[in-house]
Amino acid sequence: MRSPIRYVLVLLVSCLVGALGIVAPAHGAAPKAGPAPQIVVPPNVTAGVAVFDRQTGQFTEQLNTAMQFRSASLVKLLLVLDFLWNRGPTYDIPAADRTRLDVMLQRSDDAAASHYWSTLGGSAVINRMVPRLGLQNTAPPPSTHPGFWGYVAISAADVVRIYRYILDQAPAQVRDYIMGNLHAAKRCGTDGFDQYMGIPSSFNRPWAIKQGWSGMSSGGCTSATLASLMGAKEPAVAPAVIGPMAVDLTREALHSTGTVGAGDRVIVAALTLNPDGTSYGAAYSRLNQLVRSLNVPGATKPAGTWFGTWGSGVRVRSGTNTGTSIVSELPAGVEVLVDCQVQGQTVNVPPYTNNWWAHLPLYPGYMTNIYVSSPGNQLPGVPTC
Repeated sequence: MRSPIRYVLVLLVSCLVGALGIVAPAHGAAPKAGPAPQIVVPPNVTAGVAVFDRQTGQFTEQLNTAMQFRSASLVKLLLVLDFLWNRGPTYDIPAADRTRLDVMLQRSDDAAASHYWSTLGGSAVINRMVPRLGLQNTAPPPSTHPGFWGYVAISAADVVRIYRYILDQAPAQVRDYIMGNLHAAKRCGTDGFDQYMGIPSSFNRPWAIKQGWSGMSSGGCTSATLASLMGAKEPAVAPAVIGPMAVDLTREALHSTGTVGAGDRVIVAALTLNPDGTSYGAAYSRLNQLVRSLNVPGATKPAGTWFGTWGSGVRVRSGTNTGTSIVSELPAGVEVLVDCQVQGQTVNVPPYTNNWWAHLPLYPGYMTNIYVSSPGNQLPGVPTC
């Protein structure tokens, strides 16, 4: 027999639930969506990440945002801003400087950076730009290495501050000149390194980039057709202390920064350090994995499947035979995105023989399947072109 008191209580609770619009989940109903995916930081990688959506004025990702990294080529953003700072209302750039600045921004040219580091006063550039832009974690290189502009300390948060100044506060001529060059950044740096890691590998255009790398070799883009672009990066030295924090000058640094989306909607700064001895291809792949995991509103990702590769000096060609032109060379051991595969010239690399070629949409071009890390001549799950 049902208890009258219990019946009344159940009835009252039912009415209250209905009044509040509370609906009990049906048996077997899907659970509520969990938290957004976390930033994927590969093992043994130290990362500083900041992703800022200019449309909403909010950060969508933050990790170690104030941590100082050696800037490598990211300091070139400060060099060009310092050069343009007092050029007057017309911001006229002499032809020789325009040529030098263009290659510094588009191909991360070190000779140009050294020129401006010297002529603009070295560390004085940093001492001027820090208060101008309100930077909080940026400092000159250690006193033991005053000429090493790549050893300027910087953080992911400060990188975002730099881009926000360029995009939202700088005079229109300054903004358009710098961002125009960053949108036109080329795959191959003048030192022979492939600089399309991170942002360009993870998102479809439009994007703009300023990348940084230090302490590595075997950077791709080193075929005979690109030999004239070869140069040298600064050597790694023992760690030094800049200000209150120790800045690691030994582990291999690889950074991807810039904007993604129409109207430069989202600013992305991903700074990484890899264990000493890491190859460029491995660091490149790890940075790609990290950046692909980021929440970048409005961004779209290129279609295809990621595969590892093996071998060094692997060439990407314009067609499916070894007589076609060389598009680029892969950093040794780097991951590649494949969207389709097609039969072409039979290639023999003992003990392997294969006539299948993978299409790499990010280059774009083709590479023999021999150098793709996958069993069998055809790649599993990849359609034919």
